[in-house]
Amino acid sequence: MARAKTTLRDDVQAVHARTQDQNFDGRVRAVVDAVRPCVDGGRFAVKRVEGELVSVEADCFTDGHDALRVLLRWRAADPAAPWQDVEMAHDVNDLWRGSFVAGPPGRYFYTVVAWVDHFLSWRHELERRTDPEDIALAARIGAGLARAAALRAQGEDRDALTDWANRLEQDAKRCAGDPQAQALKALALDADFAERVMRYPDRSRETCWPDELPLLVDRPRARYSTWYELFPRSTSPEAGRHGTLKDCIARLPYVAELGFDVLYLPPIHPVGREKRKGKNNALVAAPDDVGSPWAIGAVEGGHKSVHPDLGTLDDFDALVKAANARGIEIALDIAYQCAPDHPYVKAHPNWFRWRPDGTVQYAENPPKKYQDIYPFDFESEDWRALWEELKNVFEFWIRHGVKIFRVDNPHTKAFPFWEWVIAELKQAYPEVIFLAEAFTRPKVMHRLAKLGYTQSYTYFAWRNTKYELTEYFTELTQGPGREYFRPNVWPNTPDILTETLQFGGRPAFMQRLTLAATLAASYGIYGPAFELLEAAPREPGSEEYLHSEKYEVRHWDLDRHDSLRAFIARVNRIRRDNPALQADWSLRFFPTDNEQLICYAKSTEDGANQIVCVVNLDPHNTHSGWVDLDLAALGIEPAMPYQMHDLITGARFLWHGARNFVQLDPQRSPAHIFRVHRRVHREHDFDYFM
Repeated sequence: MARAKTTLRDDVQAVHARTQDQNFDGRVRAVVDAVRPCVDGGRFAVKRVEGELVSVEADCFTDGHDALRVLLRWRAADPAAPWQDVEMAHDVNDLWRGSFVAGPPGRYFYTVVAWVDHFLSWRHELERRTDPEDIALAARIGAGLARAAALRAQGEDRDALTDWANRLEQDAKRCAGDPQAQALKALALDADFAERVMRYPDRSRETCWPDELPLLVDRPRARYSTWYELFPRSTSPEAGRHGTLKDCIARLPYVAELGFDVLYLPPIHPVGREKRKGKNNALVAAPDDVGSPWAIGAVEGGHKSVHPDLGTLDDFDALVKAANARGIEIALDIAYQCAPDHPYVKAHPNWFRWRPDGTVQYAENPPKKYQDIYPFDFESEDWRALWEELKNVFEFWIRHGVKIFRVDNPHTKAFPFWEWVIAELKQAYPEVIFLAEAFTRPKVMHRLAKLGYTQSYTYFAWRNTKYELTEYFTELTQGPGREYFRPNVWPNTPDILTETLQFGGRPAFMQRLTLAATLAASYGIYGPAFELLEAAPREPGSEEYLHSEKYEVRHWDLDRHDSLRAFIARVNRIRRDNPALQADWSLRFFPTDNEQLICYAKSTEDGANQIVCVVNLDPHNTHSGWVDLDLAALGIEPAMPYQMHDLITGARFLWHGARNFVQLDPQRSPAHIFRVHRRVHREHDFDYFM
């Protein structure tokens, strides 16, 4: 109770202090409340991509019946940038809406202002007047408002408004009956002159939302991207030879054929020799073991060096250039950790946490132990120098053409560092994209996204049932986190071989790829392990691969007859050809009467492109059932037939009504990806679909 009284007294004192402020004006009557979208009260930025519509709404009202005008204001973060004003429209229940198109990548601000507009109030009131005397008096009031607007106007508008005010006053004096009153009313309500007055409002008593809310605009690839991960050292065409960056260049046509636009490389730096791991994560390495690429640093260099067996920096530059020529971007892994023999360990020992026995605390994530990795100590007394050097690592690779970074385990590094370094880099290089590889607690993942990460890994790999998928992706695409958390979903990674893939066979790989590629606008696979159906775990119950590429060089037969190469290429082509699959927010789930069948749809904002997917979640058995589509959401008239074009097989089906039958044999194809063609007209008993 005492706490409540203290809070109340503080509030009263705050109100008193505010009203005594010389800048306080008690005549300001408009209220601006609850501006949306807004992340944590404006502490963090809302995210959009260039060309995307930024829709803003606010609750705005005033006392009495006066009319409001409400503006959405936005500008670039540069203090010299001018504000752009957009008129907001009233909806219902004091809700106002407005929007603007996101500009080039960079940081922006937006806010909402409102004021009681006496001209609009006068105009609305006049529309209801019928008595000639009332109309004449109202016209004289309107003349005064027009003269006030003329003083704020310029050029031709000033003269026109002055003339209009004079005419209103003169006609009001002569108004003596109903015909003249109606003519006067028509003159007063003239739309052209109303538009002129509206150009020069009296905003001296406007209310402004107290915060300029931040907006972070990225390039379109932040919203829609298709990732392929491979280990450069496993790209050699000959078995037994360590692959090179030149071999990666030779692999580019294959990656392009599959339809990927981002080629993600694990760390390409020298690998430490001290405490190097052997095959299958063995604690003792054989003389020819290559170690883990994430154990970064050796006598040859550290985070700004290329492993000599891979090639040189010139070779890396050539890879970036060759990839870009094919429409592919190189994404580089940034792992802020060191092998025991990394040059940083000797040059900057205070960047690490030393134990009483004189050794450095290696990384652990029980039950996993990483004896070959030393984490940085973000509580180091020399933390400023550490931050600057880690920022310089990013800048080094940006100068070598990298614009996309996949950051390893960012949740194990200090949050203030990420907020600082991402903001610094995005200000200098607004086109850069950061993917957070953080499979951790939800609130931690969301915090990283708020701090600036462009995209985020998800729990997709472990969501298998219809309920799990529906609940999770509804949260991702319709929940409040969608304003800042952009999902990038992966059915497998070098660390994650799920039980579904271990035991589901080829149908499970096809099913999981289809789900990833259609539920999310950004997805990726770790290949060639994925398309070649790699499914053997290191031991029962483990998600680690047997003969994992993390610890050894592999040779892959890309031309194997059972490869999913053609299927992946087709699905990625479907994504590329259908803009509905290139964004997330339109995702909607539809009921099915079989728990092994999941049905969902995506559409473009104008409804021109509609995709409906039905997936069999059981990789072992054929399932059939009825799906219930929301015809209104798909823009389909209930009485009209419509065509469902399966983009995987090419088959076409004529459906009627909301409820339709499907059957999927996972051994043939575990999914339908339908493009909806609505009937537009009928001639001579032929149906035409669009």
